[in-house]
Amino acid sequence: MGCSSNGWGGPINSFALVSYLPDPLAGYLDRLRTELVTECHARAHLTVLPPRPLGCPPEEAWREIQDALHDFQPFRVQLGEIEVFPQTQVIYVSLKTGHSALKRLHDALNAGCVTFEEPFEYHPHITVGQDLESEKVAAAVELACRRWREFPSARYFDVDKLTLVQNTLENRWMDLRVSPLSSPVTI
Repeated sequence: MGCSSNGWGGPINSFALVSYLPDPLAGYLDRLRTELVTECHARAHLTVLPPRPLGCPPEEAWREIQDALHDFQPFRVQLGEIEVFPQTQVIYVSLKTGHSALKRLHDALNAGCVTFEEPFEYHPHITVGQDLESEKVAAAVELACRRWREFPSARYFDVDKLTLVQNTLENRWMDLRVSPLSSPVTI
């Protein structure tokens, strides 16, 4: 997703479903992302459904998402190392645990009027840098690795609620609705 959040401008038919990270992890990764891409102000998040157009009104899509979420309990995600998607040069934090739970969640929610054939196979991650000029990627990866090694706090969080977001003409993501997952965290 782009580098802006909770912004302005007219909404467009581009929606995503995310789990925002809690502090201090979120604040640290937000600062890292801004350090790598100065104009980026996106909130640290884990994308469950990547950006897509909807085939129905957002309210109907939200009902479908909430119905499907009844089958899912909160779960823990542990973060791994800094990596890069070779095809897109997106710099991200990988996951050590939680990948299979996120894949099941993604597959269950990518249905009904939210269905979308994504250009890449779903690969859960936390983006920390994107849209960099090719010649700047290696230095950005080195900096991201150094900063990530310096992070002093826990590198895990619980996915216990999801937020439906909508993009705008200015590529700024707005939070629309939030839904908790239904039961205690499974570790």
